[in-house]
Amino acid sequence: MIIGIVFGVITFWLFAQAMVNVVPAVQEDLGISLGTLNIAISLTALFSGMFIVAAGGLADKIGRKKIANIGFILSIIGSLCLVFAQGSALLIIGRVIQGLSAACIMPSTIALMKAYFEGAERQRALSFWSIGSWGGSGVASFAGGTIATYLGWRWIFIFSIVFAIIGLFLLKDTPESKQESAGRFKFDYAGLAIFIVTMLALNVFISYGADFGWTSPLTLGLLAVTIVGLIAFIQVERKKDIVLIDFAVFKNKPYTGATISNFLLNGIAGTLVVANTYVQVGRGFSSFQSGMLSLGYLVAVLAMIRVGEKILQKVGAKSPMVWGSLITTVGVAMMGLTFLPDLTYTIVVFIGFALFGLGLGIYATPSTDTSVSNAPADKVGEAAGVYKMASSLGSAFGVAISATVYGAIAANGNLEAAASTGIVVNVIFGILAILSIIFLVPSDAGKSSNTVKKETISNKRQQIAE
Repeated sequence: MIIGIVFGVITFWLFAQAMVNVVPAVQEDLGISLGTLNIAISLTALFSGMFIVAAGGLADKIGRKKIANIGFILSIIGSLCLVFAQGSALLIIGRVIQGLSAACIMPSTIALMKAYFEGAERQRALSFWSIGSWGGSGVASFAGGTIATYLGWRWIFIFSIVFAIIGLFLLKDTPESKQESAGRFKFDYAGLAIFIVTMLALNVFISYGADFGWTSPLTLGLLAVTIVGLIAFIQVERKKDIVLIDFAVFKNKPYTGATISNFLLNGIAGTLVVANTYVQVGRGFSSFQSGMLSLGYLVAVLAMIRVGEKILQKVGAKSPMVWGSLITTVGVAMMGLTFLPDLTYTIVVFIGFALFGLGLGIYATPSTDTSVSNAPADKVGEAAGVYKMASSLGSAFGVAISATVYGAIAANGNLEAAASTGIVVNVIFGILAILSIIFLVPSDAGKSSNTVKKETISNKRQQIAE
């Protein structure tokens, strides 16, 4: 079950992260503009973020395994669209479908981990989930560049299909898990519609505001739709019994701290777009060479995820979350030193990526466990959906904001200043993430998770065996 789940999570990073490393190759092959390609890149995270809470809620109600399987199938379909893409149409359609796939896979697999493991066993299981998630981004960053250079960028998505098929096979004997419910199925369609319109307006505002003109009627209209949509969504959700997002989960400060910091640290994904694009366009690196720069990230994040789990069990969640975020922010800041000469900058970026991975590896399991352990048992899919929505939307907006800043300055021909400024945006995200943890996550968060009785764990294991 765990291996199948990890493969499912890795499929997301194969089609999400790998695209960051192959921007020039895809642009040349399909003959599309950089702006269109950046939108295509962010669409997966955007659609994942928009639908992930709904998918998490559905997983609680109709079955977590069932929703995970739907996600695997959508992953295969979306990847096939990219394999056969000849222009922007299939590329964009495939990216949207892949976003819906991630929306299904992410919360349902976390919920399955919560359903079948407790205490230290759950923390260990979530470490493996984090290896697929946070570690998967490093695997895809390295593998994507290598595959694109030697086989062609489309092969990335062929590998993604293979992983999805293997994941489906490994998950087939996992028992279904869902909340007990009575009465007919109900869903918050109004809340979902308002949320989608609001998030689309916000994403277009960020991505195209500079092109439209920040004071143009269209840009101001998008901003107005975003503000009105947020207010309307909050008001509608507060008055209904069946809601898309239950704001009551945010009354739990540890959960809120984990979710906000998760949003902000995923916003730092914009660094990957800026750094990879800059070293290829501004420094003449190939896709393979830019992928090699992130090799330190891959090794560090995979090595540190289990370390983060052990630190969590020793001292609680807050300390590794703070230190992980701080180390990540320092690593990101190093990539902004674009005034350095070629060899020195290459070394500094390699070290920066390594610190990036080191920090995220320490942060990953404590943050995920804090969100899961503070979620109500009957709403773990929904709560996991909100937590992963923070990941997806953070990544989407981080990429959109960073790419917009980079593109606006690069248009004047100063690539070094463009890259530095784009990365400064991500440093700000990192600082805000540290502050959210300091003020919202209590010092004893995560310490009580290991007091669960041995027989509870034994019962859960027996349930899997049966």
